[in-house]
Amino acid sequence: MHDYLLSLLIWLPIAAGIVVLLLGERNIVAGRWISLIATLATLALCVPLWLDFNTHTAAYQFVEKAAWIPRFHAYYALGVDGISMPLIVLTALMTIPVVIAAWSVIKARPAQYYASFLIMEGLMIGVFAATDALLFYFFWEAMLIPMFLIIGIWGGPRRVYATIKFFLYTFLGSVFMLAALIYMYVKCGSYSIAAFQALPLTLAEQRWIFAAFLIAFAVKVPMWPVHTWLPDAHVEAPTGGSVILAAIMLKMGGYGFLRFALPIAPDACRHLYFLIVVLSLIAVIYIGFVALVQQDMKKLIAYSSIAHMGFVTLGIFLVYAILMNTGTTHGAAMGMDGAMVQMVSHGLISGALFLCVGVLYDRMHTRQIADYGGVINTMPVFAGFMVLFALANTGLPGTSGFVGEFLVILASFRANFWYSALAALTLILAASYTLWLVKRVVFGPVGNDRVAKLTDLNGREFVILGALAAVVLLVGIWPAPLLKVMGPSIQHLVHQAVANKIPA
Repeated sequence: MHDYLLSLLIWLPIAAGIVVLLLGERNIVAGRWISLIATLATLALCVPLWLDFNTHTAAYQFVEKAAWIPRFHAYYALGVDGISMPLIVLTALMTIPVVIAAWSVIKARPAQYYASFLIMEGLMIGVFAATDALLFYFFWEAMLIPMFLIIGIWGGPRRVYATIKFFLYTFLGSVFMLAALIYMYVKCGSYSIAAFQALPLTLAEQRWIFAAFLIAFAVKVPMWPVHTWLPDAHVEAPTGGSVILAAIMLKMGGYGFLRFALPIAPDACRHLYFLIVVLSLIAVIYIGFVALVQQDMKKLIAYSSIAHMGFVTLGIFLVYAILMNTGTTHGAAMGMDGAMVQMVSHGLISGALFLCVGVLYDRMHTRQIADYGGVINTMPVFAGFMVLFALANTGLPGTSGFVGEFLVILASFRANFWYSALAALTLILAASYTLWLVKRVVFGPVGNDRVAKLTDLNGREFVILGALAAVVLLVGIWPAPLLKVMGPSIQHLVHQAVANKIPA
């Protein structure tokens, strides 16, 4: 099974999605169970992926290769390393609560809803598993279609506007990446990502290629100032759409920088790293202040996501700041470790927070903070979970939110004191907007009669939030297994990132 494990991970949910779509609305009970079984089976396939993963090498593992488009030397080539594997597991994990959360909530076209998420799950795993650049691009663009449908069909009143904005931003950004990939294919005659990484490029070529990657990946992260599509998409998306958007899709921007920008254009990155550091710090600080004034719970968490993803891009590019400041790369791996842990952690925490908002919205049909107050009096169990996830979002020690931010801040000290001082401001800002949200929604006297009539979590909701809470605490208390898996790949990436690729 190991020979085709990655293909199973990609095509099992896609096949299940097609089956659910064919069953249609008349057999929606069967469709729900097929969706749940398929997502659980996909997560189960991640167990051998994790257990049999060799943590002593940076080489791709579970490799598959077959002819795809021979004329263009493009292959159906798959493989995982310590950077992609945790993100594949995160994708498989976070799709399960989306399926369970929609069990009795989605009334309109439920079969199509489930099918969209299952197909998107397979495509997202394909993004992280592809080792051929054209295959990567295929998965990268194809996954936009299910999300486009999810927001456009099951979204809120302004869903059409949000959907078109989401699609135009992400699609147009990706066109620049395609141009860069085609240019490198012409240079080396292959779409292999490894061949691209080994390709000697002049500084001018690297700068153009880096600019193309920056546009594509900055939109996906999203970095300031190309972030404006995300709050609109989150607010209008159904709960499941917000969960996947925050937990997985944003991580693809960070993954793109790690897989493409740093190893392919290291000299350009070294010359332009300061730009990324500045944009990341703006995201961390400015967007944190923007989150403070939000009145919609979803929009507040959306802006929080942009601020937290600023830590990811900061951690990734600290390697150059450290090199310029100290003349060595000692400590650079810590920044990248922090960025990776932050991606995984943010996927868990932001997904959980959006699910919490979904629980309240299913009961009250409003996301306005002013419409709540004193929820703890009528929903004590729910309140406990929401407070836990809120504290994790602030970076509380003992939760996953602490580990990534701590590593990035620690690494930034080696680069520049002011980087670390400004980055550490997010700990104050995140505590401000998150605890301000919790104070107004959860604590205090019962806000109104509608809040007084709320019922606590049902069994389905308790299982979802309980499982995510357990993982958030596990990663926060014992991050060693995650760091061990990433270690060799991160070290190899640091060496690639500082290599001189300019031809003699």
